[in-house]
Amino acid sequence: MPSVPTQTPAPLDMLRSARFRAEREAQWRVLDQLVTRVEKRGVATLNYDEVRSLTSGYRQAMNSLSVARDISLDKALISYLESLCARAYLVVYAPQESVSGLISRLLIRGIPQAVRRSYLPLFIGFFALILGVAVGYRLYLDDHSWFYALVPADLAGDRTPSASADLLRSTIYGNEGHATDELAAFMAYLFSHNTTIAVLIFTLGIFAAIPSFALTFYNGMILGVFFAMFSQHGLGYDVFAWLSIHGVTELAAIAIACAGGARLGLAVLLPGALRRRDALRQQAHDAVKLAFLAAIMLIAAAFLEGFLRQTIQDPLWRIAIGWGVGALWVAWLTLSGRDRTPSKETER
Repeated sequence: MPSVPTQTPAPLDMLRSARFRAEREAQWRVLDQLVTRVEKRGVATLNYDEVRSLTSGYRQAMNSLSVARDISLDKALISYLESLCARAYLVVYAPQESVSGLISRLLIRGIPQAVRRSYLPLFIGFFALILGVAVGYRLYLDDHSWFYALVPADLAGDRTPSASADLLRSTIYGNEGHATDELAAFMAYLFSHNTTIAVLIFTLGIFAAIPSFALTFYNGMILGVFFAMFSQHGLGYDVFAWLSIHGVTELAAIAIACAGGARLGLAVLLPGALRRRDALRQQAHDAVKLAFLAAIMLIAAAFLEGFLRQTIQDPLWRIAIGWGVGALWVAWLTLSGRDRTPSKETER
């Protein structure tokens, strides 16, 4: 425990400084001991009386610091009191919450409330994705060559317009018997790929949200041409089930990442009465929560795609699982973290 510094005032101030110290030094030492204990072992180690002593000691130390400054006591004593008051302030007022408590608060209140405050950005994200699907579907029906223009070769693989219906069907149902380690590696690849896309969509949103919208729209176009190609081969229901088990979560995560980017972009584009920097700082709180939500959903989507989609072959089960998980996301984000104010009838 740091000791109270010895006094070194001018001769005329020695009596005043000594009296000041003698009257208050015991309180400072008690406060120092309590603060040191909390710093080492946490505030939960204090009993009720010690907590009261901590808060009252902090107020008394602040008063002593104010008086010491006013009467110009020696600098060493003032520095000691400043350090003690700063440590006590952190102990008294800083949030005493564990990492698990912070995560729990983020999941129960922070993320759901941020989603409910983001109706316009969410509309932008989902609209960009759905519009891309519709445009991609229409373009493929008009001209199959759009498939090669929109879909990267490594993503398409053998799934091309020239492939037979049997080959395309095998890509939907031909994954039975995969070893667990192979599925784990596949899941890791999918999570890395999808996370890269989501991070790009989110970070590019700061440029007036246009790049985020465009990249989300492009991902929707890829999905649209894929769906149109399978549908023309008579596999529309099968590919819908194949996409449902993971796509409901994965595509929603991409749209939510776009919504997070849109919150940043709207702050730059429409700052209102605030300066752009202040508007961006204000919107960043909810934007980051949306980014966290997208990351959580992508982890879940990687599991659904890497394991369940590969092992569950029945299309009805694929649809039920995919949209069932989607319903759970909606329930969490719409119901969790709502303030329950008691009604007048309940209060009576």
